[in-house]
Amino acid sequence: MPDVSLIVSFYNRVDYLRLVVAGLKRQSFQDFEVIVADDGSTREAVREIEKLSAAVPFEMMHVWQEDHGFRKNKILNKAITVAAGNYLIFIDGDCIPHKEFVREHYSNKAPKTCLTGRRVDLSESLTSQLTPQKIEEGYLETHIISLIIDSIFGKTFDAEQGFYFRSQFLRRIINRKRRGILGSNFSLHKADMLSINGFDERYEEPGIGEDTDIQYRLELSGVRMKSLNNIAIQYHLYHEPQKRSGKNLELYSEVTARKQFFTPFGIEKSAY
Repeated sequence: MPDVSLIVSFYNRVDYLRLVVAGLKRQSFQDFEVIVADDGSTREAVREIEKLSAAVPFEMMHVWQEDHGFRKNKILNKAITVAAGNYLIFIDGDCIPHKEFVREHYSNKAPKTCLTGRRVDLSESLTSQLTPQKIEEGYLETHIISLIIDSIFGKTFDAEQGFYFRSQFLRRIINRKRRGILGSNFSLHKADMLSINGFDERYEEPGIGEDTDIQYRLELSGVRMKSLNNIAIQYHLYHEPQKRSGKNLELYSEVTARKQFFTPFGIEKSAY
């Protein structure tokens, strides 16, 4: 059984998933399974995922639900229930991992600790140049100067997050300030996620539900946050920003008012 279950949230962008999988194929740490948490993609996309799963060197599972709008938290909970690993890493299907990404999450794990990383937001131009072959050859890691230049012109953002620090001294310096959870780049023991009953499925809009709410409830349960800036690195593929509504904010206000870390609207459902 794998030590790590890497859960990839996904919706229709098979072209992006191919790039993510190319990044996973070159990981320095390979004792993991991949679970594609699919929030209602088309049949055509599902067929392409099946082809992709048959051509990778690791176990790749696909869990799917019908498309009834944005229900990312619900499919993530389904992925958690089928995960074989005792340690969970969450990424999005548009975030390419650095070669050391999985190893750093796994080697830095600790009891009652949630590891939080960051990502480089690639420009539309840089994203369009990427191919699975380039990713497998380490293109993004060897072209950090291109990312910096692109960021100077305001196209790529947070390029400084792409510098991978091996020095323990630099890691301590850069991570003195605690960072919150980013939904596309965090990890923790499966037991800690189950202790809060996973994601709150009432969040049916992007934002807050897959990160801010999770952090709040984890910390209430006694789990501490640990930053992996410039250690667990991702490269976020370009897409138009998702629209946000006030519904999630209203719901989050309700959650914080109740100060209850175990949600009745998560993996296990109960009357409320």
